[in-house]
Amino acid sequence: MAAHVPGATQPEAGKKPPTGLIFFPAFDWAISPTHPEREERLLYTRDQIFEEGLMDLPEVTEYKPRLAEARDVARVHFCVPDVQAQVTEAHLIAAGSTLVLADALMKGDIKNGFALVRPPGHHSMRVVHGNRGFCNINNMAIMVEYLRSKYGLRRIAIVDTDVHHGDGTQDIFWHDPDVLFISFHQDGRTLYPGSGFVNEMGGPQALGRTLNVPLPPGTTDEGIHYVLDNLVLPVLEEFKPDLVVNSAGQDNHYTDPLANMRFSAQGYARLNEKLGPSLAVLEGGYAIETALPYVNTGIIQAMAGLDYSQVIEPDFIPGRFVQSQEMKRSIQETVNHLLSLWERRDEMVEEAKEQYGKFYRTKKRVFYDTDMINESQEETVRMCPDCLGYMMVGSQASRGYGRLSSAFGISIPIHACKSCQEDAREEYQEHRSDSKYDFVYLQDKPADRFRSYDARTRNERSC
Repeated sequence: MAAHVPGATQPEAGKKPPTGLIFFPAFDWAISPTHPEREERLLYTRDQIFEEGLMDLPEVTEYKPRLAEARDVARVHFCVPDVQAQVTEAHLIAAGSTLVLADALMKGDIKNGFALVRPPGHHSMRVVHGNRGFCNINNMAIMVEYLRSKYGLRRIAIVDTDVHHGDGTQDIFWHDPDVLFISFHQDGRTLYPGSGFVNEMGGPQALGRTLNVPLPPGTTDEGIHYVLDNLVLPVLEEFKPDLVVNSAGQDNHYTDPLANMRFSAQGYARLNEKLGPSLAVLEGGYAIETALPYVNTGIIQAMAGLDYSQVIEPDFIPGRFVQSQEMKRSIQETVNHLLSLWERRDEMVEEAKEQYGKFYRTKKRVFYDTDMINESQEETVRMCPDCLGYMMVGSQASRGYGRLSSAFGISIPIHACKSCQEDAREEYQEHRSDSKYDFVYLQDKPADRFRSYDARTRNERSC
């Protein structure tokens, strides 16, 4: 589903731009020496691609990574106490790699691109107190907000194909109707992070712009392609995004040690060919030898328009995995339900606007499984009749019985009206003197300026 990218430079007549790749295995970053999220995830893939001679073809070109800046992270996250405390150089390079490909796409130097980088990011939410689901910062969200800020793109569709629900990306764009987030994943009742159900549809002003497809364990190529053909592609056609991007997790594979799905390398390649994302960013996938070299090679060949029919795992047996009729009915019912929600999206938003007054408030708890942090959040959204309003998030984190930092963040959407911009900036100034919070943050996206205030030292930083 390749689409024209508004604002992108067009290639010379008759010249076909290549597919851009970036590899960043992050040798100096690991959760532990034996953790499944380690550099071998990319090294076996890189060896396979060079062995196949793909990097010598004119259809593929390799780019070098660069560091993301603190402002690129602050555009998306409230990092507590600051960006530097929550990221390593490896995180900034992984995020920066996506920005390199974003720039190359917008300049017309590539037709599409795949950032094969780690650490991954799609479990990282708007507020960051530590690592959860192997993620500190959200590479995909950082790339999306960079594209919107630098190039003026507005409507972007994110399709998350990781076996785990992309709860962090969902959280970041929950209130944004211009970002369509679709995640299909193994049912959260059977797998981390225990979320991603059909009733998670987006905030009051963005209802129906989040679509979650929980799939039963054992879902095969057939089931995932049914979702793609009957839900994802029709919804994308109607949404008409400026750009389609893919959080490309490969842990739906039948050999992945952390999940229970039955997807193949051929299934992944066909999915990419049908979806036609302009940019893909690697997320999970932990079958280092038996899946990743084949899946990633298939995806790269599909993106480059090359024949991927011979990319087959050594142990793959055609017809080995068959879905039961009960499983097929379950997937069809889920798809039909989500299509009905999609059709009612505008109606649901109008009903929500009538239901809530001037402000929408909600509370939630977040668990950081890697760092064993518990977080309590209270979220408030201004329900403005003229724009999307602005968001305020109060956050308190603890580990065991020990209190960690508290924070208050204000986020102004890039297209907020003047009144909401002024009110949000006043909220930031007022909360600087609120003794309840250790840190206060302002995401001023219209001005592309980001501030943080340390109430303990009374120091303010800006980026």
